[in-house]
Amino acid sequence: MDNKIILTIGRQFGSGGREVGQKLAKELGIGYYDKELMALAAKESGLSEEFFEKADEKASSGLAYAFTMGYSYMGLFPPYADVLSNDRLFLYQSDTIRNLAEKGSCVIVGRCADYILRDNPDCLSFFIHNNKENRIQRIIESQNLTVEQAEELMLKTDKSRAAYYNYYTNKEWGVASTYNFSIDVSVLGIDETVAFMKNFVERKMDKRPPHFG
Repeated sequence: MDNKIILTIGRQFGSGGREVGQKLAKELGIGYYDKELMALAAKESGLSEEFFEKADEKASSGLAYAFTMGYSYMGLFPPYADVLSNDRLFLYQSDTIRNLAEKGSCVIVGRCADYILRDNPDCLSFFIHNNKENRIQRIIESQNLTVEQAEELMLKTDKSRAAYYNYYTNKEWGVASTYNFSIDVSVLGIDETVAFMKNFVERKMDKRPPHFG
């Protein structure tokens, strides 16, 4: 791809958003980042990846959070609550997301990337949702759960993601006006949704003024 494009994807749990992101990145020939962000943020900050996994898309519970983590800090920073709070981890992760956006085109899933890159002219934001029945079935198949367990996990995870997003952005997770494009995967299915999004991205790039300098 000649021009840089950064695509951020928010998603309901079980919606297929991760699969859409992976396939879209492959179709466009660009990088894909989801869980990989935590490893990169850990490497850049010098902290253990376990800190980022524990805090992943969970709203801050305040400075006392650090004392409940129970993980080592690799000796590079003193184990103060201020250093290891969710808020500080969010800042490290935000720096990693901005660095990725500077380096080249990519798809970034979750972690408030749309908000972090809100002033980046190369960024397009998407939100992926799906109907309840499809989501529960996908969770059952991926997690080997009962219907009741899958629905409970779906609701709990969505609640956690919404709290995280709303806390750090002062915006509302999942609301269409928050994103450039909100799309229901159940209408077209995964592959056709990817094709539709690819066309949307390419048309957007065709309309974008060329970069000079």
